Amino acid sequence: MTKSIYPCLWFDGQAEEAARLYCSIFNHSTITEKNPIVVRFELDGFRVMGLNGGPKFKINPSISLFVYCTTEEETARIYNALIKEGTALMPLDTYPWSKKYGWLQDTYGMTWQISVVDKPGTPFSIKPSFLFTSKQFGRAEEAIRFYSSIFPKASTDLLFHYEANDAHAGKVLYSEFSLNDYPLIAMDGPGEHGYTFSEGVSLVVECETQEEIDHYWLKLTEGGREDMCGWLKDKFGVSWQIVPSILGKLMSDPEKAPQVMQAFLKMRKFEIEKLLQA
Repeated sequence: MTKSIYPCLWFDGQAEEAARLYCSIFNHSTITEKNPIVVRFELDGFRVMGLNGGPKFKINPSISLFVYCTTEEETARIYNALIKEGTALMPLDTYPWSKKYGWLQDTYGMTWQISVVDKPGTPFSIKPSFLFTSKQFGRAEEAIRFYSSIFPKASTDLLFHYEANDAHAGKVLYSEFSLNDYPLIAMDGPGEHGYTFSEGVSLVVECETQEEIDHYWLKLTEGGREDMCGWLKDKFGVSWQIVPSILGKLMSDPEKAPQVMQAFLKMRKFEIEKLLQA
């Protein structure tokens, strides 16, 4: 059972520059792999892939990174470091749900929600957070059920709805769930936002076997669509990359990499055997 899920951030040639900035802000962080197309890095153990995909797609706030800090001082430090040359979506302040919280868009367009944990002793963490807006508003709980039916090990840990007397009663105010032990957040976002899910931020699922690739591809494309090179859109518009875990090793072989790339550029769903034979 694959456990490797992580976000991919789409940049226009700035992946390494962004990765270096993020690694300078978060403790215990490092760039683990880089080439002209892809930069992989870890922020305090949280895996991220930066993709130099060009100007075609832009990051927007529909999928942000939610950072839970252990102290108010740490919350302020990270927020203030990330917002340099960026924009405040919600200024760092005290809110009903947090003693210290802020939502920002950094200089590269990535959005971050920075909050102090509400229970002392809760460890530092980073979690991708889905915001269901526009035509997807009100579908957060449906999406949680859908994803949980696809991944072999899934759980819903928190699920709060808007109260009965609220105009958005029954919609998801806040939820935390996990897919194969990978923690995620989902919320319904009422009001006019002007954005929804896009390729700007996608989720990568690394698979050990062709059987796993076939399973996730078949299930996640139900009501969605197939794209090229392992990319797909699900029925909510969320982009996923279903990739073999061996791909990184194959692409790091200077003799084999060009043939492997030519092979997968012709593929929609990845086929491991064809990559090995390339």
